[in-house]
Amino acid sequence: MSTNELVIRLAEDARDLAAVFVIRGAVFVAEQEVPIEEEWDDRDPVADQFLALLDGVPVGTVRLVDQGAADGGTGGVSGLLGRLAVLPEGRGSGTGAALVRAVEERARERGFSSVELHAQTHALGFYERLGYTAHGEEFLDAGIPHLHMVRRLD
Repeated sequence: MSTNELVIRLAEDARDLAAVFVIRGAVFVAEQEVPIEEEWDDRDPVADQFLALLDGVPVGTVRLVDQGAADGGTGGVSGLLGRLAVLPEGRGSGTGAALVRAVEERARERGFSSVELHAQTHALGFYERLGYTAHGEEFLDAGIPHLHMVRRLD
């Protein structure tokens, strides 16, 4: 019997990271047809990778990247939320919102004053409900329309 217990935590070991990449592969590569060579990048090893478990089963993931460090600096004041993916069995359970809130909490711990993201345009309403604001021009990433979004944490 399902209890719908949702746990969000940082990926802790190789098994967790494998689950992260399986989820991203299922959602982005298989479902959305993102080329596999565009899905994994050099930010993955330096990112905080989160894993969502619903009743103990991995169903979602997201990552947080220190934008300054990822761009060759020593660290920044802004984190980049990315690669938010929830498997069909986790959708509608609050998993996506819980993953975003976990990233925001971690960003605060790391001293970031804001979280930025590149939202697929069909997901704008989801992020707006969580306090994010779109800015700039629409752009394509892996052939999918996106907009820049940001949320101040102070």
